[in-house]
Amino acid sequence: MMINFLDISYLQSGNEKQVRAYQVLMDNKILEKLAFYHPILVGTIPINIDIENSDLDIICEVYDNDEFIDQLMAIFGTEKDFSITRSTRFNAIKATFKIEDFEIEIFGQNTPTIQQNAYRHMLIEYQLLLEKGKAFRQEIISLKKQGYKTEPAFAKLLGFEGNPYEELLKLES
Repeated sequence: MMINFLDISYLQSGNEKQVRAYQVLMDNKILEKLAFYHPILVGTIPINIDIENSDLDIICEVYDNDEFIDQLMAIFGTEKDFSITRSTRFNAIKATFKIEDFEIEIFGQNTPTIQQNAYRHMLIEYQLLLEKGKAFRQEIISLKKQGYKTEPAFAKLLGFEGNPYEELLKLES
């Protein structure tokens, strides 16, 4: 069954970390505070392939980087280990900070969130995990514990050559 990743309530019926993630996001109204930017929680925690130090990745749709930076600083600037970086390569803004035992990463780019690669990758990975079952999931987690990033781990198990991020997108139906 396909999860609606646009509504984080699915986390409530997940594993212990997913339930904690839901509580932290809700208690701190993180998605609510970012609502103007159409935030989506992406990455490994939603699809249950996270490892111990996995963070909560939130993507946002941003058309004015300076205004977004001002908003992030106003909303989250006092959080533990808060920092902001600009990526000229992706014309994007990334903020990181800690709340409780989660590191949170907010990524803003001038693309609708459902069209951003992080979201598209997550949907493809979720589909692959459903199709390939438990052993495949465990192998992905094992590779991640060895230091592989998520997309390269999938690419390795699927035998892809070339750029893992681009190869995965070719699997979109």
